[in-house]
Amino acid sequence: MISYFSDLRYKEVIDVHSGFRLGYVCDAEFDDAEGRLVSLITPGKAKFFGLLGREDDYVLPWDCIVRIGSDIILFEAKGELLRRKRRKHGFL
Repeated sequence: MISYFSDLRYKEVIDVHSGFRLGYVCDAEFDDAEGRLVSLITPGKAKFFGLLGREDDYVLPWDCIVRIGSDIILFEAKGELLRRKRRKHGFL
């Protein structure tokens, strides 16, 4: 099966145990030295309809991914979910 990163962006990420919906994949981390996928990143929840920005991103290690289906990605959270601050982009 051949998959592209653009295909992953349209798949929703859901926790297997709690059913918590994290949203859709927005980014991925790759290890240049080994040439492998390290983690998937989903954006945090929007604050006040997105006008006040977003919460920190969720970082899902590749080891936690249980299954990738045709329209969904299932993961198993091992303890606390990793969070990362969003990078600030300039206005102009």
